[in-house]
Amino acid sequence: MSSRGIFARTFTVPESAIDVNGHANNLEYLRWMQDVATAHSDACGWTLSRYQETRTTWVIRSHAIDYLRPAFAGETLTLLTWIGGFEAQESPRHYLFWRERDRKVLARARTVWVFMDAAAGRARNIPDEFRAAFEVVGDEKEVLRMARTSGA
Repeated sequence: MSSRGIFARTFTVPESAIDVNGHANNLEYLRWMQDVATAHSDACGWTLSRYQETRTTWVIRSHAIDYLRPAFAGETLTLLTWIGGFEAQESPRHYLFWRERDRKVLARARTVWVFMDAAAGRARNIPDEFRAAFEVVGDEKEVLRMARTSGA
């Protein structure tokens, strides 16, 4: 289930992600979130080379993660992400970590990204062509409904 609106990436939790508590480390969730956001951007035509050509980038203002259940090595997870809206220079991106075995949500997260002029190092308005490349999804319930019906 990947689209301009909801993007999904399925992966297996590697042994290297496990911490001293025997489950996936918190830092791994952040890494997976960044990776899936980049993949979603690529899929919608905003690749690294396009950002370099336009001399723009994104930086993170804040993260919020609710850990509901642990993830363990060898488990298959699907990470769903979508853009929740656009302000002038910021955009919230949402994430759901979904365990395939029992179809449970393990974590939900939100990151506020700020669009930047890479040369000046300052926030700038998000261009219309970027906004047009992504479909805004405002309701997590819609994401969960799609995930449950598509088998994501």
